[in-house]
Amino acid sequence: MRTQVLGADYVNRSVSDPNDFAAPLQDLVTGHAWGTVWTREGLSPKLRSLSTVSMLIVLNRPNELKLHMRGAINNGVTPEELREIVMHASVYAGFPAAMDSMRILKELLTELNLLPKP
Repeated sequence: MRTQVLGADYVNRSVSDPNDFAAPLQDLVTGHAWGTVWTREGLSPKLRSLSTVSMLIVLNRPNELKLHMRGAINNGVTPEELREIVMHASVYAGFPAAMDSMRILKELLTELNLLPKP
């Protein structure tokens, strides 16, 4: 599931060195988050991605946010839907979090050549 959402390149880089000091954390994340939670029935991968992006905006976690915005696109979330999630989060997370999140989204959409034309 982690590979499906985040892409093989990212996952391979994350787990490529079993001697890495952070390897135990990678194992925990892969087993629990991706092996147990993300594979549960009840929510589609798209809904899980929207929920995850929303939480990361509120928690102000920019590195994970960009990664999961990319994963959301992989799960069928449109750039416009991500923009609306950022707009919606501005009410609950505040404008600074929304402004940072929109900047991250624009950066990602530019990298992916998905920035909608005006």
